Amino acid sequence: MDHIGIDVHKKESQICILTEEGELIERRVRTEPQRFAAVLGDRPRARILIEASTDSEWVARCLEGLGHEVIVADPNFAPMYATRTRKVKTDRRDARALAEACLLGAYRPAHRLSDAQRHVRGRLLVRDAVVRTRTRSISLIRALLRQQGSRVPSGSAEAFERRVSAMRLPGRLLSTIAPLLAIMRPLNAQLAYSDAVIEQVTAADERVQRLRTVPSIGPVTAAAFVATIDDVRRFRRAHQVEAYLGLVPRELSSGETQRRGHITKAGHARTRWLLIQAAVSILRRRPPQAEALRTWALHIAARRGKHVAVVALARRLAGILYALLRDGSVFDPRRSPRPEAAATVAA
Repeated sequence: MDHIGIDVHKKESQICILTEEGELIERRVRTEPQRFAAVLGDRPRARILIEASTDSEWVARCLEGLGHEVIVADPNFAPMYATRTRKVKTDRRDARALAEACLLGAYRPAHRLSDAQRHVRGRLLVRDAVVRTRTRSISLIRALLRQQGSRVPSGSAEAFERRVSAMRLPGRLLSTIAPLLAIMRPLNAQLAYSDAVIEQVTAADERVQRLRTVPSIGPVTAAAFVATIDDVRRFRRAHQVEAYLGLVPRELSSGETQRRGHITKAGHARTRWLLIQAAVSILRRRPPQAEALRTWALHIAARRGKHVAVVALARRLAGILYALLRDGSVFDPRRSPRPEAAATVAA
């Protein structure tokens, strides 16, 4: 079997083919389905290695459609590039390193989302873009008003436009912020629509519904967690999920000295942020079913501060959600959180 490495880029990709006979073939093509087909379509079934990237999924599907075995590899797996010199980095060298890693088995496959979860993740990404647009607009309006000595009363983002409109502002200032205020209602409408679609799309997903039994975990957070984790069998323990989401502290060790730093913030940032918002909601709104979790977090806050407590609670929520997916169960408020988790969480 031939072994092929492809260094995929947005416009052009470098292909390196190591044939069974030991021949080396290199081609540079445009990153388009027809170009891949022109080079690899008539070749016998081969094993192809590409790095996980924005384009990797459609490229992998295209190559699989040509009859090849495709492996999408974790780009952070260092041994994959053991044969590449560190001083010189080119697309040709990268493609050859991938082909050699494919031949030697020196790679770690990346997880590929199912079609359903890829669709949900797309919906979540669009919703996230709308949220960011609204947040930036609100922040800019607040800043412009503060420059004039005015402050917007606190409240929900959905009602921000109404609170500003109710203020007595100078005509010049009001005309300045008018374009931003004008987009508030359409953004709120789009967010409401996105949330309704996400809830509808995930209504038949028992995993999402199971996670929603946890206090302060709504349809968006549940859908984001399921889309991020996808196949729960990838993880053996809750700690692996917590690390995957970047909710564990960095370890700074040297010799006999061991010190923990801030959380790593690795993995999917938006899912981590949603879990942190859920933790904040538990502390503020005091849902009855989360009283044990809230008490546990307040105990941490008294010793290490509120910020550390919020991160600790978010990490604990990640572990709970993982356990529900793993066990096929629903949230039981009678189960107490692990007391040892407090000692290992840093902000």
